[in-house]
Amino acid sequence: MKILDGFDPSFKAYGKVIDNVDFSSYIEKLGEVAIPENGVAYEPSVASLEAADCYETAQTVFGGELKLEFGYCAGHNTMLNALEYHRSSEINVFATDAILMLGLQKDIEDGFKYDTSKVVAYKFPKGTAVEVYATTLHYAPCGVDGNGFMVGIVLPYGTNFPLTKEHKAGGEDQLITAQNKWLIAHPEAAGEAGHYMGLYGKNCDINE
Repeated sequence: MKILDGFDPSFKAYGKVIDNVDFSSYIEKLGEVAIPENGVAYEPSVASLEAADCYETAQTVFGGELKLEFGYCAGHNTMLNALEYHRSSEINVFATDAILMLGLQKDIEDGFKYDTSKVVAYKFPKGTAVEVYATTLHYAPCGVDGNGFMVGIVLPYGTNFPLTKEHKAGGEDQLITAQNKWLIAHPEAAGEAGHYMGLYGKNCDINE
């Protein structure tokens, strides 16, 4: 799979590099969190991370004073497996080098199908922070050169928290898997059993 530099101009269709918030204190605290030896771990809101000096600044500058959550996604991964989106942008803060596989919400077809040949991969270096637009499809990052990854995840508070109501409206409502999270999975991804299987084509692997 071709992997583009995260500073390639084509990334502007998916997001932008953030240069007006200093996330170094967040990255420092992410360095205190252990990377799982196997699989992927995700926590949407972590008190120790939200104690970072940049938390209030991020809420003011990025959130427009909306309450935000500071969490993380970490582990070992090379596969696409699924794509998700939110009604809001997401900030990814790279405490290690990592790769994002991305798509565009506009390319979702009737019946909530999505052709994985449209997925594009970007590599970002440690210390970078990027906004991933609400219109961008994304999922778990991937490590670089077989290494584990640690990426801070900033979202409106409550995003990815457990659902509290039944969702039986049909249509897009069948994709919802957590608060402010709509997900389309690949049928070859065993870990996504029970989710809407709308991805077709190859289950992308950064090593292939």
